[in-house]
Amino acid sequence: MSIKGKQFLKRMKTRLLIIFFAAVIFFAVLVARVIYISVAKGQEYQEEVLDQKSYDSLDIPFERGDIVDRNGNVLATSEKVYNLILEPKNILRTEAGKKATKAALIKYFNMEEPKFDECMQNTDSFYSVAMKGLAYTDVKAFQEFCSTKDGADVIGVRFEEEYKRSYPGGSLACDVIGFTTSDNVGSYGLEEYYNDILSGTPGREYGYLNDDSNLERTTIPAEDGNSIITTIDANIQSIVEKYLKKYDEQYHDNYREGNGANNTGCIIMDANSGEILAMAGYPVYDLNDTRNTQALLGMRRLDAQGQKMDEYINEENLREIEDDPDVLYQNLNALWKNFCISDTYEPGSVSKPFTVAAGIESGSITGNESYYCEGKLHVGEHDIACHNRYGDGYLTVTEGIERSCNVNMMYVAMATGVSTFTKFQHIFNIGLKTNIDLAGESRTASLVYTKDTMGPTDLATNSFGQGYNATMIQMAAGFTSLINGGYYYEPHVVKRIVSPSGATVQNIEPRLLKQTVSETTSARIREMCNTVVTGEHGTGKTARPAGYMIGGKTGTAETLPRKNGQYVVSFMGYAPADDPQIVIYVVVDRPNVAVQDDAKHATRIVRSILTEVLPYMGIFMTEELSEEERAELEALQIEIRTPAVQEDAEEEGGETTGETTGETEENAPDQEEEQQEQRAEPWKEFPIDPQTGYAIDPSTGAYVDPDTGAVLGGSFDLGASEETAAS
Repeated sequence: MSIKGKQFLKRMKTRLLIIFFAAVIFFAVLVARVIYISVAKGQEYQEEVLDQKSYDSLDIPFERGDIVDRNGNVLATSEKVYNLILEPKNILRTEAGKKATKAALIKYFNMEEPKFDECMQNTDSFYSVAMKGLAYTDVKAFQEFCSTKDGADVIGVRFEEEYKRSYPGGSLACDVIGFTTSDNVGSYGLEEYYNDILSGTPGREYGYLNDDSNLERTTIPAEDGNSIITTIDANIQSIVEKYLKKYDEQYHDNYREGNGANNTGCIIMDANSGEILAMAGYPVYDLNDTRNTQALLGMRRLDAQGQKMDEYINEENLREIEDDPDVLYQNLNALWKNFCISDTYEPGSVSKPFTVAAGIESGSITGNESYYCEGKLHVGEHDIACHNRYGDGYLTVTEGIERSCNVNMMYVAMATGVSTFTKFQHIFNIGLKTNIDLAGESRTASLVYTKDTMGPTDLATNSFGQGYNATMIQMAAGFTSLINGGYYYEPHVVKRIVSPSGATVQNIEPRLLKQTVSETTSARIREMCNTVVTGEHGTGKTARPAGYMIGGKTGTAETLPRKNGQYVVSFMGYAPADDPQIVIYVVVDRPNVAVQDDAKHATRIVRSILTEVLPYMGIFMTEELSEEERAELEALQIEIRTPAVQEDAEEEGGETTGETTGETEENAPDQEEEQQEQRAEPWKEFPIDPQTGYAIDPSTGAYVDPDTGAVLGGSFDLGASEETAAS
């Protein structure tokens, strides 16, 4: 390398060293300055920045969508409220500021001094939530005061907006609607199922100081949630809930301590679309005060594992429940869940139309057969009793439905066979979810037999609704298909989703899933079910509302363990009888009476509900009113709606639909003679117990229904091997 090159490298090294040391000195000065600012001026700058905290970053809450009924009545909505935020660090700067702020908070928000002092304990904090859910009027009055001369010393107070869920109807449709938690997330019912639809997206406002120390803002607005329009009719829902409550009031603390029944449920569906017009259970709770434990009073008590205890909740043991969070949760959960879709039970004799429909549709029977009932039937190793232990003699299949004869149904099931019977249970969706758009629906597939697990005795008991479990919504949806021509619609509670601006986002049309039976079979089932209400021996006569003819089927199922005297009673019906527009299903789970196995506990509720619902829906009466019925309707202030022209049969009190007489040419003369002997109806001569109104069998002491001959109360025992019957 030349001498010039060496000199050049030397100069370059010198320059690099100078630059390096200059950079080191610069960074040293910079670090020293930062340290100086942090130590000497840090507190001052921190306070200046934090003074503008409410502008730096602010969450903008979204408004959760409304839930309204089919007529536009609001069932759930969101109201804007304000949270009061205090900044102790700012408030405590001066004694004057502290004093003025404290006085203003006490004056405008009734804040107690201990609460203010508690918020001031963290002296370095700039964020303390003092109060929540304040109304705008209170906030506005406070802010107006702060803008005056007298309020100039008030410091360190700001407000955050949020939305509070409100339910104008209180407990109305609580099982259907559900509620939201403190973080605005839906729990139970529609609130949970449609949570993503109802929820929006929160916005945010950002603030920063530019180079000129001016505040700049950037706002990302919140997106509000969509609203849902339900199929529920608030008026029909109110009628249903009124009579469920009335039943509880009548039987509360009647035979034992507690509610009128463990649970009471009602579903009303549109027979031709699957739309739920009303769905209710009892007991209920206030959606605006979901954790009010007073609503638990009268319910069956649960332990920490959710197991039922042999006692009911009263004021005394309620305090014990409140002291244990696990126990309290289990009992509140039992209150909040929807009995109509969550609880499973043996449906009893409301399943008999399903049994007959399977036999007719499969060609296993014609529906014109007659079977002999002597009060029991020996199947396998068991004597399985009919609800009429005295025997019904020869009955047609139609009469078997009318009288709710278990033996008749067992013969039908035997003719149908295990494979076909279980196939049709699946067709009717028994054991499977209906996929109703509500949170919490139970699946009962594990509680229903298959062709590989069902034996002869299981087939026999399943024929009249014992030995398997279902939910109310499963039974209601399946039964609707039986009487509407065979069309199985997916039950649903929401018919439309709308945007915050009111535009339709989605229409939810009725969804026809399958045809369970032919229209011919459906018509036969209607004829048979009509006789349950119109027939001389019909078990559902007390379900008929004033001025209308309806059809349906009663149900009584003994709970486990057998012979415990506890029953689930029900009535599944439709109206009007000649052209079904609605299906109604009422279930009373263990009524609070000494003799539980009486379906009248359900039929009378149905009658009361339909007496108001049918006129409200504009469905004309089909029957002439008696003076007693006319007085009843006038007392209820119900408008009497009758067609302009009545058919002669109607004027004479006849039926609006055909009724199978039950007589067939298959009966031989000797059989007819025996049939008449079996139909002597000995219970008609039994003495009546004045306290209960039931007949008493002199030879056994058993209670007997004086209309049907059904032995009540489980006291008539044919032997240890007998399976207790459903009626």
